[in-house]
Amino acid sequence: MLITLISNLMKISLTLLILILLQVIVRAESPEQVLKNIDRIISDIPSGTKIGMMIYNPLTQDTIISINHTQSMIPASNVKLFTTAAALEIMSGDYLLSTKILADDKDLTDSKIDGNIYIKGFGHATFETEDLESLAVSLHQAGLREVTGNIIGDDTFFDNVYSRDDWINEERSNVKLPPISSLVLDRNRTTTIKKKRGRSRTYFVNVDNPPLFTAKKLKQLLISLGVKINGEAISGQTPADAKEIIESSEQIRDVLKLINKNSDNFLAECLFKSIGAVYSGKQGNSFFSTQAILSFIRDNGIYSEGTQVVDGSGISRFDKVTVGALAGLLENAYFNINHFEDFYNSLSIAGVDGTLEDRLIGTLAENNFRGKTGTLNGVCSLSGYLTTADGDDLIICIFFEFNKGGAKKYRDIQDKIIEYLAGWENKNPDLPIDQGLK
Repeated sequence: MLITLISNLMKISLTLLILILLQVIVRAESPEQVLKNIDRIISDIPSGTKIGMMIYNPLTQDTIISINHTQSMIPASNVKLFTTAAALEIMSGDYLLSTKILADDKDLTDSKIDGNIYIKGFGHATFETEDLESLAVSLHQAGLREVTGNIIGDDTFFDNVYSRDDWINEERSNVKLPPISSLVLDRNRTTTIKKKRGRSRTYFVNVDNPPLFTAKKLKQLLISLGVKINGEAISGQTPADAKEIIESSEQIRDVLKLINKNSDNFLAECLFKSIGAVYSGKQGNSFFSTQAILSFIRDNGIYSEGTQVVDGSGISRFDKVTVGALAGLLENAYFNINHFEDFYNSLSIAGVDGTLEDRLIGTLAENNFRGKTGTLNGVCSLSGYLTTADGDDLIICIFFEFNKGGAKKYRDIQDKIIEYLAGWENKNPDLPIDQGLK
């Protein structure tokens, strides 16, 4: 009993100690003091560094800090916030990105398809060999034993401009992606083994023709299951009257988590073209996709001056965004009762997952700040949502463009600001601060 009592007292003491420490961290300060302290945090930034910062309370509509909020800057992967928010509005979180198998044989009750089988992609960029195997097995289990025609891969839901370098004028991106197509298998990559000096190494190789690559793989799988294929594996277009047999799909809300938490460039670019396809009702291409996102910005009253979106991932240096526009986007999402949960849940959680997994650990921002990181050579961006010590929700956008020091220096500055704000308790909550730092 004595040991139990001592153990319980130790637990109580530890709890009290933690509470005392947290009380020390919480700062009851006026907004003016916050300005001064954050100014102190950024005071050692090297000269020549471009700064954009906006910290805003969406409920009270108070601007806590505003630095160059109308200046165009390179957002890096913060562009993904525009891509994912627009996708939710244009398509919704439960919209299905799918890969479908169809046939032009009207009688599917026998064991033979008199004609062709089509495998058509509708932006389902997470589709893998395991999913294709499942579709092939399902066809076999349904009784399919022969196809008299061809196996045809169809990626016409998007255009066939597979490379970003081909749709962005003068693009010289350092980040190369596999082909961006509406029919995707294994991220449009295959493996190859090269032997050198008696040692073997496995490499990923981008496929040249995604629809043909998928059609060949489906043909191989069906043959391995005992299905006779009389025709060839080719690429082509599915007739309008083809009958759908089976599909594999994934909801957009699940893809958004992969895109924003892990900053997945390939998935973001595929979603970018899906937005264009749905928005236009025609075909996914860069023109329709850009128009869709710009229309989303305009229709929601988001500040658009100085904003230029050329891709879905933000790896282009031709993307330009102001922190004012990004704060407006986050504010719009915050008040959107239909889509905010999906948008918020797609963001990385500080100290928990995604690109913020190793940041802000052991602070009041851990498991609190939800955001999106962005990094390119000389660019460091961060945007998201934070709850302060007294329960206020803040929208935070911090951009740096620099030519001195590395990205870690600027990430540390971002983290110091967020850590500081997480412990802020507003001493004068009725005092608006909208002039920002000079």
